[in-house]
Amino acid sequence: MQTYTMDSSIRDKVPGLRLGILHYDNVSLSATPKMLKGRINLFLENIRHDYLDKPITEVPGITEWRRIFKVLGIEPSRYRPSSEALVRRVLQNKPFHWIHTGVDINNFLSLQFGLPAGLYDRDKIEGNVCLRLGKKSETYKGLNGREISCEGKLVLADEQGPFGSPFVDSIRTSVTEEAKRLAHVFYIYPEFNRWTDEQLLKSAGEMFTHVNGGACTKVDGKPYLVIT
Repeated sequence: MQTYTMDSSIRDKVPGLRLGILHYDNVSLSATPKMLKGRINLFLENIRHDYLDKPITEVPGITEWRRIFKVLGIEPSRYRPSSEALVRRVLQNKPFHWIHTGVDINNFLSLQFGLPAGLYDRDKIEGNVCLRLGKKSETYKGLNGREISCEGKLVLADEQGPFGSPFVDSIRTSVTEEAKRLAHVFYIYPEFNRWTDEQLLKSAGEMFTHVNGGACTKVDGKPYLVIT
């Protein structure tokens, strides 16, 4: 059973930063059906309408996550939070990258909540997980096809090393349609108050399992876990 922690250096630099974590078992992922694509596309059109001719910094979460990156010494124009990268694609009217129902729902929820979110195959995670700063020489192959240097960056790491981050996740723990046991992680900035953490995680878990089947299972003995 995986446990989750946050390194004290993160708490010191970004007080109030937290992880919201859900576990799913027995999911059944597939190509995203047309009806769900239609619902997501309607949501994307609403975002474009709401922020037409407005600066991207008015989108909830953009300024807050840029500030966190700067505090940690990460250049946000070079390593954009994944939620901002998604918003930029939407506002530029670029195509939504349809992968499968797991990844597509994760991206939808990231846009809905204005938070970076990661979906990971728990069977590919080795041991306990910690949110920490990457160490010198630590790297991983990112889902964007690039070799990601982790030094000084905010990363999720297991016993093998970093595998995820608020800007891009690794291929090593990526979720294919064959995956059955998943970890869903939301990176929640300190000022987030559009929902309580409980409302956010309950809503995310209900939608994810409604689409993908399976069930939310306990994380460290709880229905969901918030790490602070």
